[in-house]
Amino acid sequence: MDLTSYAELAARLVNTSVAGAGRQDELATIEAYRAFMADRAALCARVTSADLDALRELRSQLQMIFADGAGDNGDEAAARLNALLARHPIHPEIARHDGGTWHLHHADSGSVADRYAAGAVLGLTNVVTSLGTDRLRHCEAPSCPHVLVDMTPDRSLAYCSDRCAAKASVTALHERRR
Repeated sequence: MDLTSYAELAARLVNTSVAGAGRQDELATIEAYRAFMADRAALCARVTSADLDALRELRSQLQMIFADGAGDNGDEAAARLNALLARHPIHPEIARHDGGTWHLHHADSGSVADRYAAGAVLGLTNVVTSLGTDRLRHCEAPSCPHVLVDMTPDRSLAYCSDRCAAKASVTALHERRR
């Protein structure tokens, strides 16, 4: 089971709330959500407006967890994750595919929102229990409101994307020249 990709689902969902500058909320419509999740067919098939409502609620809960992690409030992040674990039970299963070995997978059961929530919560729970809540961060680029999950061995990931890292480097260069 690639729990890292599940944790990235959580950050990805939180980052959907950043609309504007030519970008719409990916949870605004079913079509927008399908485009947003086009790389995850199992999470965009049969999506309904009720799923979007549930995902918006999950997004607000995950935003608080990232804020707690970034704010060094691990106890509150863990309490919020425990509440989400109770609300969105994880159903693991043993799987083997693509010529690989047996491994653990999150079973695809329930609605689209149920599957998304269970995967995202499972991923964040794994990160928090194995690496700590300080791995849940806000992007350090001054104008970027996105969150990220730092999976680097030395806890060095500061930016949500190469674009933000490049912008920060250019800004720092301009500052030094002044």
